[in-house]
Amino acid sequence: MTSKVNKFCIQGGHVLLPSGETQETDIVISEGRIDSIGVSPAKTVKRIDASGCMVLPGIVDLHGDAFERQIMPRPGVTFPLELAFLDTDRQLVANGITTGFHGITYSWEPGLRGRETVIKVLTALKKVSDGLGAATKCHLRFETFNFAAEDEVVDWISNGEIHFVAFNNHLPSIRKKIREDQPLSQFLERTGLAKIDFLSLVERLSERESETTQLIEKLAKTARKNSISMASHDDKTATIRQFYDSLGCHISEFPLTMDAITQAYELGNFIVLGAPNIIRGGSHMGKSGLSASRNIKAGMGDILCSDYYYPALMQAPFNLSENKILDFGSSWRMVSKAPAEAAGLTDRGEIIEGKRADLILIEQQDFGERKLIATFVNGSPVYRSCWL
Repeated sequence: MTSKVNKFCIQGGHVLLPSGETQETDIVISEGRIDSIGVSPAKTVKRIDASGCMVLPGIVDLHGDAFERQIMPRPGVTFPLELAFLDTDRQLVANGITTGFHGITYSWEPGLRGRETVIKVLTALKKVSDGLGAATKCHLRFETFNFAAEDEVVDWISNGEIHFVAFNNHLPSIRKKIREDQPLSQFLERTGLAKIDFLSLVERLSERESETTQLIEKLAKTARKNSISMASHDDKTATIRQFYDSLGCHISEFPLTMDAITQAYELGNFIVLGAPNIIRGGSHMGKSGLSASRNIKAGMGDILCSDYYYPALMQAPFNLSENKILDFGSSWRMVSKAPAEAAGLTDRGEIIEGKRADLILIEQQDFGERKLIATFVNGSPVYRSCWL
């Protein structure tokens, strides 16, 4: 990671202000913070010419799990975790992501999402964190049938090793695939289990469904006690969203139905949608997935995340603006202030004096193309496409 320059000025850029308007002005950075806006510094202060560039708050990615491809780029083929996270970090800062929540799935499944892998991932992240460009945080995607992990996860939340908790339940969709005799190859490859053993495991866990409520309530209580934000993942019904909201879980991540997303909206919850959905024009789940653009236009969408593809997150706000779904200031808020607020990170997400200097410079090119020129994290230049 590039060392921090104590004081410098980003000069002449089109700065996105909290009002949602852009203004050509100067920003002075001092000791990693935004020192002043619109005030010219002393002549001795280093200047970075941002003429022709947009100066935007750095992106806060609340949910990104594309790093799994760096860990296991092909089924059964793994690479050292430290190397995988260094590679992932380069992808983050090269796509304007200044704070990345890595979505680490802790499942009842063995293999890629099992306990051994999760422990190794958390250990590797802790080991390399000081050398990463982006501010890196742990988003634990907890599978609600993972009874064996209850006490361990309580300890992790209490000890500050986890920065965000999402409650996942993929068992029903797996049971559906089994009932309909659909291929299970992705699960068998991921877990390393033989088909008969995988089916047996699913059957045993399904018999304990009534126990999941108590487990969820215990983890939610621990998260509230430690001021950790929570999300529920893939809400299917209004009742499910009401249940999680009652536990202080005020973020609905990728709701699957109109009933669920409408309930989240009526409760005033944060609604998280995928940036790839915006870029692709629909969900990768096909007809079973909601249209992110359509719901944002209806006012039912607050946060965009990279989900499984980091480059989509920087591009999606421009897409929303160009298609007249939202004005640009509101669109960019979905990748900066809103996710920071949802995660309880009050020190970033806006260009305001006193906040962290997490900033990106983007140059608009011909044919509507956009080029990331530089990424600054806490005042440090961690990515530059050219010499500034």
